[in-house]
Amino acid sequence: MNPHHPHPSDPSEMLHSFWKNRRLIWTLAKREVIGRYRGSVMGIAWSFFNPVFMLIVYTFVFSVVFKARWGVETDGGQASFAVILFAGMIVHGVFAECVNRAPTLVLANANYVKKVVFPLEILPWVGVIAALFHAAISVLVLLAAELMLMHYIPWTIVFLPVVLFPFIIAVMGISWFLASTGVFLRDVSQLTGLVTTVLLFMSPVFYPLSALPEKYQAILLLNPLTFIIEQVRQVVVWGHMPAWGGLFVYTVIACFVAWLGFSWFQKTRKGFADVI
Repeated sequence: MNPHHPHPSDPSEMLHSFWKNRRLIWTLAKREVIGRYRGSVMGIAWSFFNPVFMLIVYTFVFSVVFKARWGVETDGGQASFAVILFAGMIVHGVFAECVNRAPTLVLANANYVKKVVFPLEILPWVGVIAALFHAAISVLVLLAAELMLMHYIPWTIVFLPVVLFPFIIAVMGISWFLASTGVFLRDVSQLTGLVTTVLLFMSPVFYPLSALPEKYQAILLLNPLTFIIEQVRQVVVWGHMPAWGGLFVYTVIACFVAWLGFSWFQKTRKGFADVI
């Protein structure tokens, strides 16, 4: 195959590529997860103990040290603040893990670019699925803590995959764009760490969106994390139905972002071999 041959970039190709290479994506994602803990004594069990440890730290810091409240009375009192905060941290964690790693995805797999015919466009899928695995473990820890501290788990938890779906689609688009750009501009990997840190504090993770003046709420809603964090809390913590209208708009925008990112990746990948 000629590496300089143009690759299809239409929206249908995104789905076709994922479905055609689904077994390869799954295999690489498993290798990615297992490889992260290879050589450690506890192995993959760290994926469970890490979020448990972080939740304990959040509970102590915010319920004992800062005596923080969310502004809404819950059965868990001050300790429930950690549960609410942790729900936001899970969303940000998925975003940060995917975005921070995206610029080096192609660079870290240079052998796939130069030596073999390989569907490079699946590399962001591998990173996203690995991040979702760790997020799923964190969600289980969150639900256990919610049951202990707040004494209930709302039935609306069943809508969590629906809420996260458009978010994952948007993250894929951003990952495709950064994976390609990172090949040509190595500074991108330094910038993404700064951006994800800024977005942690510019998202309603440590505070409710309603705590801000209305003029700032509109600005914060431009952050792609804000709406999803609020919706995750609605279905996981408060037991409310998702905002279907907002989810529809977010999904449309997310699909457009995904197509732009995929198109950029496909159109620029012919130059990877010349740069790496």
